[in-house]
Amino acid sequence: MRRALIVGGSGFIGQHLHRLLELHGWQVSSPARGDLHWMHTPQDIVFYCAGLTADFRKQPFATVEAHVHFLQQILQQVQFERLVYLSSTRVYQKASTGSEDSLLGVMSQDASDLYNLSKLMGESLALHSGRPVQIARLSNIYGKGMPSANFLADILRTAVRQRRLVFQTAPFSEKDYLHVEDACRYLMRIAGEGCERVYNVASGQQTQHSTLADWLATQQVACEFLAGAPAQRFPPVDVSRLHAAFGLPQHRLQDDLSELFSYYSEMP
Repeated sequence: MRRALIVGGSGFIGQHLHRLLELHGWQVSSPARGDLHWMHTPQDIVFYCAGLTADFRKQPFATVEAHVHFLQQILQQVQFERLVYLSSTRVYQKASTGSEDSLLGVMSQDASDLYNLSKLMGESLALHSGRPVQIARLSNIYGKGMPSANFLADILRTAVRQRRLVFQTAPFSEKDYLHVEDACRYLMRIAGEGCERVYNVASGQQTQHSTLADWLATQQVACEFLAGAPAQRFPPVDVSRLHAAFGLPQHRLQDDLSELFSYYSEMP
């Protein structure tokens, strides 16, 4: 029986990953934050899912602690067969292409780059630690129970409650969305079969905000875009490495919007 330990197992991805691994016969543990007894016990597979997302600008020290410092402790102190570090395709924000080997750009003066810098520091530390590690750069992960600060969760919740939505970004802004079940399936297979050190874990499909607005209009939600709103665009994520090794995702955002809209409609 394969054994896995999930750091950050109480989070959205961590909880789904825990359930999927158990479903496939893995023995899984997700220690609570602050519980460090496991660091003195040899581990098989460690999934490092700890991290901050939307609130990283308000918590810069906690961001670096989660993405780098605690990872450093694990790399130095814990015996494991393999560690999978969850990074983000957000690191391609200033890159010309979205492949695993792209030259990445960051600016320390840009507050929004603190997240990218800390993730890249975590990646670099892991890759040059001399330990058996792999990097999974995840795109925008969606599904029932996604964090309230998630962009998709926020607009769906607002649309359901107010039946009116004002996008704060330009219509041609776009994101790559991957269902959490697909993301966790890929993570499980990367840990068990992956031969590459870095994988983009994404759908490879960009969805424009105008497409979301058009779909919401079919649900009688009045949508508009703030005049002069900035565009949020990233280079398309290259998923050829991922799909060649592990196949295509089983979900498409466009097919899941109705179920997600109903989910938020039923919430109190």
